Amino acid sequence: MNSDQNFDNEGIALFDTAIGACGVAWSQRGVIGIQLPEASDIATRERIKRRFPHLTEGVPGPAARSAIGAVETLMSGGEVELAEVELDFEGVPAFHRQVYQALRSTSRGTTLTYGELAALAGSPGAARAVGTALRRNPMAVLVPCHRVVAAGGKLGGFSAGGGLSTKTRMLAIEGVTIGAQAATP
Repeated sequence: MNSDQNFDNEGIALFDTAIGACGVAWSQRGVIGIQLPEASDIATRERIKRRFPHLTEGVPGPAARSAIGAVETLMSGGEVELAEVELDFEGVPAFHRQVYQALRSTSRGTTLTYGELAALAGSPGAARAVGTALRRNPMAVLVPCHRVVAAGGKLGGFSAGGGLSTKTRMLAIEGVTIGAQAATP
């Protein structure tokens, strides 16, 4: 049996990154969730188990391994093509999916505003709805919501573990200085 056949069709797993232990959840169709670090590895594990109570810890398949590699690379300052990681958007509302797909096309080290992302997603003027979609983003990093800032280059919000300090750290890893003029993709 080759290594691509020795994996679980669905599950969760923790993995180490430069910012701490993260979690990944996957289905047969692709990645369904990424968990950013909590205060401890135990807290991260508990959080991803709460988010995906129907899944157990397992051996990541190809999509999950691709996601792990992408998150590890990005969090250590490397370039990675996030759009190549296979995601499972089943159950994700259509507008949120449009926002997530548009955001996945942004490059490392760039930021855009909620309004700019709304326009990229085909819904100019829907900046508040974009904010709602980002608050519900199940795949932080792979859908790089940390790259979205408020108008005028202000930081905006961030609902993942660690809040704005995690967002600031992730942007700094990508070479973005907070308070500087936001660059467009």
